[in-house]
Amino acid sequence: MRFWVLAGAMALGGCGGEMIPPPRPAAYVPVPAAAPAAAPPSVVVVRGQTAPRLIAEFGQPAIDMSEGPGRKLQFAGPICVLDAYLYPPSSGRGEPVVRYLETRQRDGGPIDQASCVAALARR
Repeated sequence: MRFWVLAGAMALGGCGGEMIPPPRPAAYVPVPAAAPAAAPPSVVVVRGQTAPRLIAEFGQPAIDMSEGPGRKLQFAGPICVLDAYLYPPSSGRGEPVVRYLETRQRDGGPIDQASCVAALARR
């Protein structure tokens, strides 16, 4: 039986006109790289701010403590808590600014930073 299958394949292979060339590869179209995810505007507003600016925005902090060159301001509202960590510029001169912030719900659960900042700013 193999003989008949092989003979049939050879007979069909000889039939037909010209061979169709394989399709040409599509032209290369560069895909733009995805832009890095930007921090929400409200979080950007907090980063880089000085203590007087934060106090003007959120009111008096629930906690204001210093440790070494750093300072922590904690702002608490009915929905969440924001901890802003301020450090002096790397040059050592100038007023400390927010370099890092953490947010959490009042019960300690996670919350989106932008939502917490917006909730505290509305007070």
